[in-house]
Amino acid sequence: MADLSPQELRVLAAVADSGGFSAAGALLGLSQSAVSHSVRGSEAKVGAVLFERGRGGASPTPAGERAVALARRILRMYEVLGAEARGAGRDTVAGVLRIAAFRSAALHLLPPALERLTARHPGIRPEVRVVRELGAGTAGEVAAGRADLAIATLNAGGGGAGGGGVGGATGATGATGSVPAGAAAPGRLLTGVLREEAYALVHPAGHPDPRSLPLLDWDENCGSYTRDWWRAQDWIPRATVKAEDDGMVLTMVGRGLGMAILPELSLREATDAVDITGLGPSGPVRHVGYVTAPESASTLAVRALIRELRSEAG
Repeated sequence: MADLSPQELRVLAAVADSGGFSAAGALLGLSQSAVSHSVRGSEAKVGAVLFERGRGGASPTPAGERAVALARRILRMYEVLGAEARGAGRDTVAGVLRIAAFRSAALHLLPPALERLTARHPGIRPEVRVVRELGAGTAGEVAAGRADLAIATLNAGGGGAGGGGVGGATGATGATGSVPAGAAAPGRLLTGVLREEAYALVHPAGHPDPRSLPLLDWDENCGSYTRDWWRAQDWIPRATVKAEDDGMVLTMVGRGLGMAILPELSLREATDAVDITGLGPSGPVRHVGYVTAPESASTLAVRALIRELRSEAG
């Protein structure tokens, strides 16, 4: 198979990002016919149809999704090559560092690590995107080549009745956005655990019977392993309110609208309006960690960020 050139990789990524050949041409300063010719040539070299064409534009086929993700990751290595070469042996790191994180991690785990990172390496320019831990989640941003490192929930298991990881993962992630903790996740992503967090019962301060309250929840909460624990508890009702995020859940609990079960990072924003009760040694836990691609794991900026994240996690 003939190699794809960097320009051909840029065309594939542009078509996927823009949703059409004409729009991709506008992004790259090429004509629609030049983009179409490039895609056809790439498909011939790869030996697979990469895009479905239609009146509404172009969308990646399954083969195209994989090709585009790898194209982005290869192009990213071209981008960091110069900074890596200049920083070798000099302990200097520079350039953009792309990070994906779920909301509470972006609020509470990342800032102190980034503060130390940029103090030690002023040339690093972090770009942080907050991504919901649904579907592919933050790890999906790494797999798709849109992030160099993600802060993700890792399905290393829960306590007591909730133990065990999640089976049936799709691509790099499971249905709830969690990825397996360990040396390598599906899709050849590398992971590392940064912290283990217990879940706790959160309820309006001073309420005499918090377990009698309705349950408040949000779509990102927990993974399948924690839901197993929930199902085994006959005192936990079905959620009557689904909020947008954990911050909204915490606010609603403080207003007396119900109880919730939240992990430690989410509870960093708790006020005196709520009380927090532990769920005991058999209660569920989640593991929060980093996810990166093998090629990114060896770069100076990603290695430096992982060191700071580990230092922050203690």
